[in-house]
Amino acid sequence: MKGKADASTKGDGRLKAAGGASKRKKAAAAAGKPKRPPSAFFVFMSEFRQEYQAENPGNKSVANVSKAAGEKWRAMSDEDKAPYVEKAGQKKKDYEKTKATFESKESASSKKAKTADVEEGEGSDKSKSEVEDDGSDEEDDDE
Repeated sequence: MKGKADASTKGDGRLKAAGGASKRKKAAAAAGKPKRPPSAFFVFMSEFRQEYQAENPGNKSVANVSKAAGEKWRAMSDEDKAPYVEKAGQKKKDYEKTKATFESKESASSKKAKTADVEEGEGSDKSKSEVEDDGSDEEDDDE
């Protein structure tokens, strides 16, 4: 019983380690990818943080700033939120442009990588034929 419990924990550890490695690979692959644009609330937050720090210089708690910002945002009317919504919309348009250029550059580089893989793949055809040859020998042995 004890051995089975140890084996199951080892298996779980392997899954966790593999998941962590793939996250690092994804982060490295998307190094030049543009960041998503902030929402209207986050545009508001960037201005609100400065005001809040000026009013409360001794505050070191991020939670207090976030709570105060959330309360103020909920209390604001749609007219008061309009400038932040406009700024967020403009940032989204800019993001869409940079994303399109990034994707066009990335697709061009991925085409180059695919052609390189095809050239390297010629050696893998030989290994496939060797595997097929091994399989035919086994059939001869059975007869």
